[in-house]
This record gives sequence, structure tokens and C-alpha cells, in this order.
Amino acid sequence: MARQGNAAIIEQFIADGIPYMFGNPGTVEQGFLDALENYDELQYVLTLQETVAAGIADGYARATGRPALLQLHSGVGLGNAIGMLYQAKRGHSPLVVIAGEAGVKYDAMDAQMAADLVAMAEPVTKYATRVTDPGSVLRVLRRAMKMAMTPPRGPVFVALPLDVLDAVNGEPVVPSTFLSIESLPVPSLVEQAARLLSGAEHPLVLVGDGVSASGGQEELARVAEQLGADVWGVDFSEVNLDARHPLYRGQLGHMFGEVSTERVKDADAVLIVGTYVFPEVFPDTGSPFRADARIVHIDLDGYEIAKNHPVALGLVADPKATLAALSERLEDSLSDVDRMRAAHHLELRRGEQPERPADDGTLLSAFLRELSDRAPEDLMVFDEALTAAGPLNAHLPGRLPGHWFSTRGGSLGVGIPGAIGIKLAHPDKTVIGFTGDGGSMYTFQALYTAVRHDVGAKFVICNNRSYKLLDLNIEQYWRERGVPLHPHPSPFDLSRPELGFTELARGFGVDAVRVDEAEQVPYAVKRMLADDKPFLVDLRTTEGA
Repeated sequence: MARQGNAAIIEQFIADGIPYMFGNPGTVEQGFLDALENYDELQYVLTLQETVAAGIADGYARATGRPALLQLHSGVGLGNAIGMLYQAKRGHSPLVVIAGEAGVKYDAMDAQMAADLVAMAEPVTKYATRVTDPGSVLRVLRRAMKMAMTPPRGPVFVALPLDVLDAVNGEPVVPSTFLSIESLPVPSLVEQAARLLSGAEHPLVLVGDGVSASGGQEELARVAEQLGADVWGVDFSEVNLDARHPLYRGQLGHMFGEVSTERVKDADAVLIVGTYVFPEVFPDTGSPFRADARIVHIDLDGYEIAKNHPVALGLVADPKATLAALSERLEDSLSDVDRMRAAHHLELRRGEQPERPADDGTLLSAFLRELSDRAPEDLMVFDEALTAAGPLNAHLPGRLPGHWFSTRGGSLGVGIPGAIGIKLAHPDKTVIGFTGDGGSMYTFQALYTAVRHDVGAKFVICNNRSYKLLDLNIEQYWRERGVPLHPHPSPFDLSRPELGFTELARGFGVDAVRVDEAEQVPYAVKRMLADDKPFLVDLRTTEGA
């Protein structure tokens, strides 16, 4: 039983069924990385920078619903990963994050790379701690696993000093405990929710990723149809409802509060499930809801219920089970008039659905139309297309649970590593990551990891030669302040010098093609889907300044 802590932690990770450690190596982690060479069950996935490692871990955790193990190098590596960890925290990704440090015995020296890792990690993790007792290493790691996986899920950080791991460890290895969180409110509260939502003339459903985490997509669709309620996505980055469902209206904005206010201001009954309201950068600081709106909020995270706006009834419960129970109660509480109104509204929305997205004549639409015709039905997509997301979601809407993911939390650069993480989780699937020219350059070196570990994800750069989202946002800023339109600020332009994405990709060993004209689209799509190796498309969507 007695062995170094370096070996003990690896045995613990293997006992918890962890197949990969995503990271970038450093000197203070050398002991357990050296010990890792003796174990075939846990593979080290090498990245060239910690942001990439965190992005791949985030994609893997989202695609599996299991904890992902992320190794960072001391304070400097943790600093590199902070932005991506913020994304993981906002998106409730269950990451177990470890970082080495020189040792407890050096605490008083304030030496090279010394930093308070726990204080650095706390703002971007669910929980952060440091192990100082050689006899408590595995106990703390098991606690980290449990906390990362307990809703609201999120990244958990553990600092592992080198001298603690070098010490003899006699702790037994036992699998971590993951909690069952399926829960229902008491029947009287479910009945109250049904009464509050019944009889509405303008019902509305606001939904977020808590539905996907619980697997409650079918139950959500059933309740929305019973109510005849339009469904809007809020903090919506996975398939919480089939995007082709006639009641799904799309996503609310993530920047400006007036977008959400316009959508919800007429609703007399609102069901909020699996999200907080509202996650814009500039939210409406007043109440966007009608004063008499009857609001029911269901979420496993009690902190998010009524965080910003009062509700009539808040239920801290599992969305899937609660929606199923609510659907049963609605059968009794809905009147014949309610049912007729709901059926009419559903039929109206069905009639509005186009059979095929409109052809707007752009190169982007031509590419996406070709791809939608050729791609397999179970295509997996990571969407960091940002300003190109509208056409992308029209042609390749998220329909199958666990097959569509988008960026969340505001951290740029997740598209390429996220797709790599998804492909590692599902090696038999076709996985395509869409990103922009600006966002891709945060983590472009992730292509090295795809080649090194033979991860056959595909990548599409929607290249408009600018930070286009900033162009759009500043135009909104000008309108609000009555500023006449004028040229966008020069830092938003990425056309000088030209970014050679195909040349950069080939430098990492990834084959690539540039698409400038519609005539090039069929070949590019066919070539991208021809094998199971990494491939990149530089799709020139518009010209820059």
C-alpha cells in the first residue's frame, strides 16, 4: 500500500475512470508526470499552452457529462488558464483542476513562481484548496471529484505541493462518490406551479442548459406544447430543445438587455427552467416582466432562482423529473379553452417553418448548405462562429441531445480545442468546430495536439478579417448615444497583415484548404469529410477593411 503520493494520485484517477489528463508539463509537476509513464490506463494529452488544455478539457467534460482532469503548471500555468476556467465555471463544466507547486517547505521563501494558487483559482472555480498533509491527498481529490460533479457542476481546483506528493502515502484507493440529485418538489408545489401557468393567454418558456444536464428535453417539449408557449433559449449552449421544434424561437441576446425585455414584456405566465435570467453583458437593471406576470422558476441551483427578478414560485429540483410531474398536473389544470389555444398556437408555428433555410447568396450559406447535404445525421458541432452563428444554426441546427455545443462565458478561443475534446469523447463521430478568425488565434496551437494524438476533428474558420462582433457592438453603442456612424476603430481590423490560416495549419501538420469562391465549396466539403484526420477550412466570409 505504501508508495509515493505521485503514484497514489494516478491510481486514484484510474479508479475514478479518468482516461485522459489534459495539460502542459512543468518542473514542479515532474514527479507525478514521471510516475505516469508507468501506467497505461491514464493517457497524458499534451497541449502547448494551458488555455488550450482547459478548452479541450471543457469540451471533453461537456461531451461526456463526466469529470475531466486538467493539469496546470504552478501559478503561471493557472494564470494562462484563468479565462477558459471562467468559461467552464459559467457553463458548469465538471473539471478537476490540479497544479503543482514547489513545496510546503518553501512557503516562507517567496521564491521564483511562488503564488497563492488557491486565491488565484477561487474566482473562477466552484471550490479551491491546497493539500498540505501527505496523508490526506486522495481524500481531498475524491472530494474534488464529488464537488465537480454535484450540481451546480463546475471546475474544482487542488494545489499539490511537490514535497507532499514526494512523501510516502498509505491512503487506500477507492472510487469517488458521485451524488444522485434526481429530486422532485412536494406534490402540492407541483400543483401550484400548474395552476400558476394555466389560463395564460401569452405564456412563455425560458430555458437554459440545466435542461440538457438533466436530460429533460422531451419533458420540456411536452410542457411547452401543453401550454402553447413559445420557447426562448437563455444561457443556452447545448441541445435543450430540438432547434427545429416549431415552438423554439431561438436564443435571446447575450449583450443587450433590451433584446430580452422585448421578448418577455407581454407574457402573462413565464416558466423558467435550468437557467438564470438574464445573462447579458449589459442587462436591463429594471424588471423586464409584466407586473402581473406569474413566474415559475425550476432549477437545481437555488442561487440562480430569483437572483435578479422576483418569482411567484421557485422550485429547487431536477428539471427532468419536475417537468414530467408538471406535465401530469397540467392535464388536470388546463381548461378546454387553454387546450384549444395551445393547439392553435402550435399549428400556427408549424406553418411558419420553412422546409429549407433561405439562400442569401453568401459564400457562408453556400458552404453550410453543401455541408448539411453531405454531413452524417449524427454530426457533432462546436459553434464558436459568433457573428456567423445565425446561418450556421439555420443550416445545421442543434437537434440531437449531446451533439451540438456552443461557446459560453465569453472566453474566446474555445472552438478549436472544444472540438478536439468532443472528438476524444466520441472518436467514432464526425466532429466539426466552427470559429472565427479572431477567436481561433487565441488557441490555434491546439492543432498540434490534434495531430500528436491523432484526433480527427475538423475545423472551419469563418474568416471575415475582423473582430466583427465588436463592429456590431460599437454600432449599437453609437445608436444608443446618438453618435453618427463612422469607420470602426482600427484595432477591430484583422486584415493587416493577412492571417494565413492554411499555412499555419500545415505548419502544425494539418491539411487545409482556403475557400474564396462558391465554385470551391463542393471540393472543400468533400475533402473535409473524406477521412478521419484533422482538417481545416479557411472560409472567407467577407473582406476586412
